[in-house]
Amino acid sequence: MIGEVRVLLYHDTADVTGIEAAYHQVSHNLAGVPGLLGNELLRSVPDPTGFVVVSHWRDLAAFHKWERGVDHRDSTALLRPYRDTSLPRPFGVYQVTAAYSGDRTPAR
Repeated sequence: MIGEVRVLLYHDTADVTGIEAAYHQVSHNLAGVPGLLGNELLRSVPDPTGFVVVSHWRDLAAFHKWERGVDHRDSTALLRPYRDTSLPRPFGVYQVTAAYSGDRTPAR
């Protein structure tokens, strides 16, 4: 887990059905991408129009290789209309530097 990368993409929409369908299709498109460990679609509890797609990557190198690849934009295009354009940067890239499991055991 230490060294893994999380990429957060912020979205804003009242079209729940649309963003969910787009998320499922994009997830299908990304199946088998080297270094991609998984992803989640999160919906804000206090703001039901706020969504975040969190992808989990083996490491920063794997994410950068995919991001710079020719398929990057096409494979994620369906989610682009839902992006939160009110933010100066509608995404974040974070590297795991410390982590604990549910039983408070340090993750490695």
